[in-house]
Amino acid sequence: MKVRLSMIALFVAISFAATAQSPYRTAGGLFIDVGDGSTLVGPTIKHFFTGENAIAGSVLFGNNSTYLGAEYSYNKPIAGAEGLYWNVGVGPQLGFWSGETFLYVRPAAGLEFKIPSAPLALSFDWRPMWYLGSGSHFTAGRFGLSFKYAFN
Repeated sequence: MKVRLSMIALFVAISFAATAQSPYRTAGGLFIDVGDGSTLVGPTIKHFFTGENAIAGSVLFGNNSTYLGAEYSYNKPIAGAEGLYWNVGVGPQLGFWSGETFLYVRPAAGLEFKIPSAPLALSFDWRPMWYLGSGSHFTAGRFGLSFKYAFN
């Protein structure tokens, strides 16, 4: 029993220590997906579940279509640049238009800046699209911009 309680205490301590390294716990705001093809705009939310690991979700609209996306990202601070983080991630995205559903894989690599003196975070990512389906294709020229309010 003592070993089990010790393991639980260690896990909780590591979780709190890891959370302290993230730029914020949860943030929400506006996401803009631009580049080759239509410009998409909609709400986004990002949540750090440890200091370096986060999940994000978005619902984007544009050109009579809707996109529902999720993403895991790994985030690390850039030494000497307070509030600036690099990140890499990947996730699925579903596109809905003309009565059909399309599946995409969206890798991402970018930068996020959490303004140290304000609850605001800005990000810029390279977000290519890989369509999975009949006539599968890869679109490299896609980028994301987000403007988020950090709740905590």
